[in-house]
Amino acid sequence: MNDRDRQTFLDRLLKFRLGEHTVIIAMSIVVGMLSGFANILFRSTMHLVHRVIFDGGSLILRIGEGGLHTLLLPLLPVSGALLLIPLSLAFRGDVNGYGFPRFIELVNIKGGRVKRRTFFAKILAPALTIGSGGSAGVEGPIAQLGGAVGSFVGQVFKVSGNRIKLLIAAGSAGAVAATFNAPIAGVMFATEIVLLGNYELTSFSAIVISSGLATVVSRAFYGASPAFTVPTYEVTAFEIPLYILLGLLIGVTAVLYIRVFHWVNDGFDRLKLHPQLKPVLGAFLVGVMGIMFPHVLGDGYEHIEHALEGNIIFSVMAVLIFMKIIATSLTLGSGGAGGVFAPALFIGAMVGGSFGWAVHTLLPAYTATPGAYATVGVGAFLAATTHAPLTAIFLLFEMTANYKIIIPIMFASIIGTLTAKHLFHDSIDTVELTRKGINIHDGREATVLSTIAVGRVMKTDFTTVHEDTDIHELLNKVAEGDDFYFPAVDDDGLLTGIISLQDIRSVLFEEDLKKLVKVKFIASRNVIVVTPNDNLNSAIEKFALKDLGEIPVVDMFNRRRVVGMLKRGDVITAYNRELLRRRF
Repeated sequence: MNDRDRQTFLDRLLKFRLGEHTVIIAMSIVVGMLSGFANILFRSTMHLVHRVIFDGGSLILRIGEGGLHTLLLPLLPVSGALLLIPLSLAFRGDVNGYGFPRFIELVNIKGGRVKRRTFFAKILAPALTIGSGGSAGVEGPIAQLGGAVGSFVGQVFKVSGNRIKLLIAAGSAGAVAATFNAPIAGVMFATEIVLLGNYELTSFSAIVISSGLATVVSRAFYGASPAFTVPTYEVTAFEIPLYILLGLLIGVTAVLYIRVFHWVNDGFDRLKLHPQLKPVLGAFLVGVMGIMFPHVLGDGYEHIEHALEGNIIFSVMAVLIFMKIIATSLTLGSGGAGGVFAPALFIGAMVGGSFGWAVHTLLPAYTATPGAYATVGVGAFLAATTHAPLTAIFLLFEMTANYKIIIPIMFASIIGTLTAKHLFHDSIDTVELTRKGINIHDGREATVLSTIAVGRVMKTDFTTVHEDTDIHELLNKVAEGDDFYFPAVDDDGLLTGIISLQDIRSVLFEEDLKKLVKVKFIASRNVIVVTPNDNLNSAIEKFALKDLGEIPVVDMFNRRRVVGMLKRGDVITAYNRELLRRRF
């Protein structure tokens, strides 16, 4: 190669640039591998906590003796709750309670930049809660842990907007896939739950790669066996209506779970007790329940497998449905750390198993054993609770490696989800967002608008007119500025109505009437108003009520005191600006 050829090669090399899609794929490879290792670190930490608290020391040996020593059992989850106190002080806002709804809000609304400290908080806090016997699951925290990995990689490579959101989703997919040894379910989890069903081919590719690589890392460490070993069950056409009926029962129970979960959470919020002591109280109550029903302690995977094998009697399973709902609500509602996936799988197994015992007792010659219905219940209840049927269907299939359950789980999951959504609009993950006025069900536009407060957009430089002002003087005000809507006020400056050019059309060309007719005679008295704390999504709905161009903004404590004016055009401008900010 001569000097000219060498120089040409160097020039081409310098001009070479990787495309954006290639860069995202390369980063998703890194995210996937790191998510797989994060899963290993998390599970190892949790098992270490469990061994230290449950398998170490003399306390557990004395509990094992039975009798009065069993009354010491509540001390085990209480010890985990006490260890949460210094952690919650060090990582304020990242430790206590069910944090996955806040994670969804962060990813989809607040730009997706996860704090680096979240990585450590989501390893230690759930490990302490679940490892000591708290009734919670690892899936929510592990998804946030994977999301923190994705966010960290994105920040290292200085990406922003939708790209960092994509890397967070890819990290969550990888972490969930590695946890369950279920790469397809990891992909569905990220697209259905984390991204709320909004994804494109580019994002889908990155999520698939991350999920697959994380699973490879996990399998290299733990092996490729499915999470649950399920006996082979035969499903007949006669049973399909029974699985549909199971779906209806699942949907009703899922709504009960969601309502009790948030009712208990609200109760602890109102409880006049030091915030650091609330998880201790919740852990103690769960420990007391564990004296009679030790099945509710921890994530309960061992008992799920027993139900899938048909080794738990009907009466026990029926009671455990409600015990697990209460125990999980107490653990997370009081401020313990963890997720709701594992409890949902547990409750689903018990609902399905109980239903299976009933139908198999009535129709033993035509139905499978209770374990088959427990297996379907696992996935169907998860679908109904999270409103994510595809995630549940693929997760159950990959966790059991049993293709014969696909048809029953499809029917039960869809019916269960539809029933739950009919009875209660929100999933367990979106109730908190809806309470904040963020309606993620209405699409991207409503979601974006619901994150912007009216106070950020309203104009505070506005003109009011006294209600005794005549039309001639009002027209002079219009000529002096660019306003067409004026709040009419009384002597105290309080709102009495709204007047616009449309209101004065009838006297616009009547010179004699212009000085006789006062504003108060023709102003609209039924005024549509908003407050500075309202969001733009609710404001745009009010604009549409009467096709208004401008709305008065009033003080939230005195709805007759005008503090600003909100223009429809300013709302659209704010929306476009927010879209650009999120993209870049």
